[in-house]
Amino acid sequence: METDELEQEASVFRALADSTRRQILEELRSGELAAGEIAAKFPISGPSVSRHLGVLKAAGLVRERRDANRIMYSLVEERLALGVGRFLSAVCPEEAISRRLRRRAIERGPA
Repeated sequence: METDELEQEASVFRALADSTRRQILEELRSGELAAGEIAAKFPISGPSVSRHLGVLKAAGLVRERRDANRIMYSLVEERLALGVGRFLSAVCPEEAISRRLRRRAIERGPA
């Protein structure tokens, strides 16, 4: 993997390291929300929510668009799936899981 790809993947995990940002992503699961709607769901200041949204946007996990005087945010599901999926496949390949399951079945013996 190239340096740029590694840095992009690292930015995803830095963004996911904060529980507020993970909650924001969960809120966006059901669809696009205005920045004010997102801020209303959290007991922190609007500027703090804006900073969190900025980190998520920089990591490529959310996209924004202007709708008149509102900024609308939506989840970039494929970016999240690719970033986390690539890491999981590297540290926990499917073959390793299959081997572990077969080993457990053998240890249990016939049903």
